Amino acid sequence: MRVVFMGTPDFAVPSLEALAGRHEVALVLTRPDAVRGRGRALVPSPVKARALELGLPVLEASRVTPEVMGALSSAAPDVVCVAAFGCILPDEVLALAPGGCVNVHASLLPRWRGAAPIQRAILAGDERTGVSIMRIGHGVDTGAYCAQASCEIGEKGAGELTSELARMGAELLVETLPAVVAGTAEWVEQDEALVTHAAKIEKSELALDARDAARANALRVQASGDTAPARCAVAGRGVRVCAARAVGSGPGAGEVCVSRGHVLLGCADGALELVRVKPDGKREMDASAWAAGLRGDGLIWGRV
Repeated sequence: MRVVFMGTPDFAVPSLEALAGRHEVALVLTRPDAVRGRGRALVPSPVKARALELGLPVLEASRVTPEVMGALSSAAPDVVCVAAFGCILPDEVLALAPGGCVNVHASLLPRWRGAAPIQRAILAGDERTGVSIMRIGHGVDTGAYCAQASCEIGEKGAGELTSELARMGAELLVETLPAVVAGTAEWVEQDEALVTHAAKIEKSELALDARDAARANALRVQASGDTAPARCAVAGRGVRVCAARAVGSGPGAGEVCVSRGHVLLGCADGALELVRVKPDGKREMDASAWAAGLRGDGLIWGRV
């Protein structure tokens, strides 16, 4: 079948690859190149980079203009597939293909509609999450779904979990698509009573706080990433915490204990043991190596 694919970040790449391996991808629509990194250079989206490697036609757009709509219509797709494109789609796009417009969403809808479902699931302490193949409608992730798959969250960080869900979503998409286009897929309307919303993560939400429980701080570290890192100040110096775990006992809230290479930050109940850190201006390292530079008694820690 002929497919138009819309996506932008790494999460969308496995879906693009899976579609290209089984169907004719007539056009790939992705967000324009963005300025990234210290060099402030224009960098293509992961989807654009992979599409070009696969020899697929690519169109860049931040919104659907008449010119973009013309290109989409010329592609004459049987179905439109979306994975984290990052743009609200107008009715013209939703009605473009006979098979409709389906989206790979990284949650078990109706839980965690919105921009940051993976991080929200981690922060909430959910035991499981997953992916949903859903129809795109007028609201944010409000459409019916026809397939879901789940996995355990455990101690997986946001990056690891994103990669797992991206692969899971790609497999589910290509398995489901024939039934979607044939009109035989069974659609389930979302139960509005069970809806939760996954707003974009603000950096301040992942600031570690000695007044909070150790588990709450550990979940912040688990949900963190490059765009929203988990940070605190230890002995007056800023540090990003890349990996940590909650432990049952330790120093008092706001106090720091360094013993035999272990670094414990006292929380409201128990302590947060640092595993990997990135001090401001330095490379990422094991907390045990960083601990060698922490001297003296009476060290304290808190929000940056």
